[in-house]
Amino acid sequence: MLDAPMIDPHELRNAFGCLPTGVTVVSMLDEAGKPTGVTVGSFTSLSMSPALCLFSLGKQQASARLFKDGTPFVVNVLSTDLEGLAWQFAKPLEDKCAGAELTESLVQAPRLKDAIAHFACHAYTIHDGGDHIIVVGEILDFDHKEGDALIFYRGQMQTSAPL
Repeated sequence: MLDAPMIDPHELRNAFGCLPTGVTVVSMLDEAGKPTGVTVGSFTSLSMSPALCLFSLGKQQASARLFKDGTPFVVNVLSTDLEGLAWQFAKPLEDKCAGAELTESLVQAPRLKDAIAHFACHAYTIHDGGDHIIVVGEILDFDHKEGDALIFYRGQMQTSAPL
């Protein structure tokens, strides 16, 4: 087996940044039952049958402790006009939902009213992923509407995919 080369984390992040990703907010309730959430760029589909999706979240993030098997959450796909919410949910704030319009979902987790797609889930399984956790969600309900998705590319929010 070959010795692994030394990896520069900053350069690795730059390399990963060459691929545009969608911007989502995963919303849930905290331990006190208060709405909260976290911005996630690693959301993707996993399986159609059963209906599964996944995302990863850094273990050092305060929201990571909220995820256990069965935890309800909603993945909210943000539109280009919701960049402010993306940054708001990315910061360690006391009330991440301040000013956000929330509605109920099929699961015991809030959803962002103006998102262009919602996936109401419960944590199907959680895996270790180095310095991240990988949350696999079973989709119990979803919806979508017209709109352009906000994307993250080369360290910046973008309103359209690069050509």
